[in-house]
This record gives sequence, C-alpha cells and structure tokens, in this order.
Amino acid sequence: MAPKDEPSASQTKKDYDKGTNYVEAGIEANLFFFGLILAGPFLTVLLAYVTSPEMDSELAMAPLMKMIPACVADVPQCLSSIAEAGWSVQPTYEAMQFILGFMGVAWMLEVVLPGKIECGPETLTGHIPKYKDNAILHCIVFSFLFWAGSNLGFLDLYDFGIMYDLFPSSLAFLNIFGMLFCVGLMLKGLYFPSTDDSGSSGSLFKDYVWGTELYPRIWGLDLKRFINCRFAMTYWQLAGFSFCYRSYTLHGGELDWGLFFSALSQYLYLFKFFLWEMGYMRSIDIIVDRAGFEIQWGCLVWVPSVYTLHTRFSVMHPTGWSKEMAAGLFVVSMLGVVLNYLADRERDVFRATNGQCKVWGRDPKYITAEYEIVTASGKTQTKKSLLLASGFWGMARHFQYFFELQAAWSWCLLANPWQNGVLVLWYAVFLTTLLIDRADRDSRKCHLKYGPYYEEYCRLVPYKIVPGVY
Repeated sequence: MAPKDEPSASQTKKDYDKGTNYVEAGIEANLFFFGLILAGPFLTVLLAYVTSPEMDSELAMAPLMKMIPACVADVPQCLSSIAEAGWSVQPTYEAMQFILGFMGVAWMLEVVLPGKIECGPETLTGHIPKYKDNAILHCIVFSFLFWAGSNLGFLDLYDFGIMYDLFPSSLAFLNIFGMLFCVGLMLKGLYFPSTDDSGSSGSLFKDYVWGTELYPRIWGLDLKRFINCRFAMTYWQLAGFSFCYRSYTLHGGELDWGLFFSALSQYLYLFKFFLWEMGYMRSIDIIVDRAGFEIQWGCLVWVPSVYTLHTRFSVMHPTGWSKEMAAGLFVVSMLGVVLNYLADRERDVFRATNGQCKVWGRDPKYITAEYEIVTASGKTQTKKSLLLASGFWGMARHFQYFFELQAAWSWCLLANPWQNGVLVLWYAVFLTTLLIDRADRDSRKCHLKYGPYYEEYCRLVPYKIVPGVY
C-alpha cells in the first residue's frame, strides 16, 4: 500500500471530523478515564504485584483499614515501597515466549478456521468492514489446545497453572509491547491507513491515545478484532481455570468452590461473547473508538490485569465459600449472562429480519431513523436504520448492561469481599463506571447521527440502563 500524500491543515481537519464516525471521542471525553489511562501502565503492574505471593497478605486484604492508614502515617516510605513494588515486576523471557506463543496460536486459528463473511455497520465515509465469523470455532479449538498442551493434557509442554505463575512478568511484557504497538498503530493510521476512516487530530498526544484509524488491517488481519477478542477475551476466558488449578495445587488439593464457580461462570460468559462476537463488532467499541492506546492498550493490558483481578486474588486468599453458597452466586451470575445474551440476540434478530419478526410475541415497536453518509466520491447519501423500542429494548436503551453488571458483581462477590477485602470488587466498580459512560457516549453518538429521530426514540424509551431509575 502506498503512503498517503501529506494533507493540508484544512483537509486534515475535514478528514478527522469525517473519521470520528458521528461522535467526538477520545481523551477529553471523560477525565476519570483519562486519569486511569495516564496511571494505567504502573497501576496494572501494581495490581499484578498485589495478587502475587510477594505481597503482604494482611495489607492486600485490608486496604482501607491497614494499607491506606500506613501510607498516611509515613508518606515517603509509602511512596518508596510502591515504587519498589512496581519496579520489581519485570518481563522475563518465559513470559514473552508464552504471550507471543498465545498470540501466535490465535493468529493461526484466525487464518485457518473457516467462517461465513459478515459485515459491520457502514461508516460515515461509506466503508463497510468485513469479518470471517469463526469466533465459536476459535473459542473451542483454542481451549482444547491450551488443555492439550498442558500437564493435564497429553503434550505436557507446560503446567496448567502457567497463567498465574507468569502473570506479573506477562503484564510487564504486555505493557511494553502494548505501548510500542500503539506507536505503530498511530503511524500506520497517519501514513498507511486501511480506510478513509482515519486522520490526525492535530495533536500527536491525542493521536497516540485515541488513535488515528478506525479499522486498521495488516495482511488482511483486522487488528482491533484480533487484540480485543482473539487475544484479550481468550486470555480472560482461560485465566480463571488456570488460576483455579494453581489454587488447587497450592492448598493441598482442596478445591475453592468460590473460585471454581467464578471461573466457570466467566468461561461461559465469554463463550457467549464469542457466540455473539459479530454483535460486538457492531458495538460502540468497534464502530466509534479508534485503534489507539485507549482501547488497544486497554485490551492488551487492562483487561488481563483488572478483569481477572478477583479470581487471581483468590489464588493466595481462598474465598471460604461453601459449595452451596458459591453455587447460589453462580446461578445469579448465569442468570445475568443468559439475559444479557437474550437481550443482544433479540436486537440482532430484529436487525437481521429488518423488523419483520415478533418480539415477546408481538409486532415490535420501532423508529425508522434516517442519517447521512459521505460516499468515496464526496456525495451525500441518505441511509436508514431501525431503532427497536420493544422487548428488552423498550424497557431501557441499554438494559443488557444491567444484566452484564449482575454477572460482574456476582463474580466479585464469589471472591468473598467480606473476608478478602474490597480490592476484589475493583472489576465490578470499574465496569459499572465504564458502562454508564458508554451509555452516555452512545447516546451522544446517536443524537448526532439520527437527530430528531433519536429524540423521538428517547421519548419512547426514556431510561438508559435501569428501567425507572437511570
């Protein structure tokens, strides 16, 4: 692919606005998440240290009662200890080998596994992304290969608990890899973009953090899907059982029921994710967020660090739940997983049939919304979308988020915060904040895209996530 000619300042601004795909996004949109981004690389390393055998158990289990007061009592010593703890987490050759091997298997499966070609939504520039829909095959085959290659399988190449054993050094390597990878993404979007949904904001810093390209591809490989789904989600899916196995071996062959049911529920949730992957490829993460540090480093590093925190913490600090109590929380979590899938599926069927279907046994209510795109020739073209206002989608505009949060809080409760402290709630608190922000961003995007049609839709469905509340 030949590099783009250097554009003028006015053309750069025009291309940038067009490439934002109906919404101004990026670092200025939410100061809280911007702060997390700045602190993220060091924070994720600290979280890896906190869940390692080197961390003082009493401080880890009582951050509010012991850790914070100890820091306040001696701030210089506290800062020194934090810096020392973070610096102690270093990449190793074994971790690099494991992570690159993990990615290599995912890339191989992406290439060789068959699948029907599916399309994502058309962008403001008229681009329609295409994907090979082989996510479920990827999930099943990768899970089998991970088991087969371990000491529990027949190849015995590594211990099944390897993901816990190498976790701190893996996070250190992923941090370095992720930051360098995002430099490459920024330059690619500026000089070798795959589509017209690209361009510079005029700020090198924002270009790096938010990204310069919406759908980057290299050798036919969609980089956003590969990082977000085939690496990050697969890593999260397998980590729970790897951590559970390590807990089992460390604690004399005793199964931690809280950890086991948490790992099982998350595995099934992510199986559901791969079943619904094409729906994710039509979500705000993909169709609005550019491939920059925010989302790509986030999936490479933040997801493994934060999304597995509650299960990782339970390895060194058993949950203490009885089989019956853990099973009860598992049922609550699975109810959230199932309802989340049914809500997403309901909208997918509605879209696939162009509204010619039943929703909860009745003809669906919907708004036929018009919007405009700019074709490759520069002409404006009017398109239509159907906005569903029945079933789950008639109760709240993002009711599926409520079910996702139900599952997330259940997983964190399975880590027993009453015994192990509030740190195990980190993922649930973060996801709650994230989904509220995502619902707000999606609302802004739709107001810009659909205008009065979306205002009419909001009158039909006034609540964002929780009916009658928010």
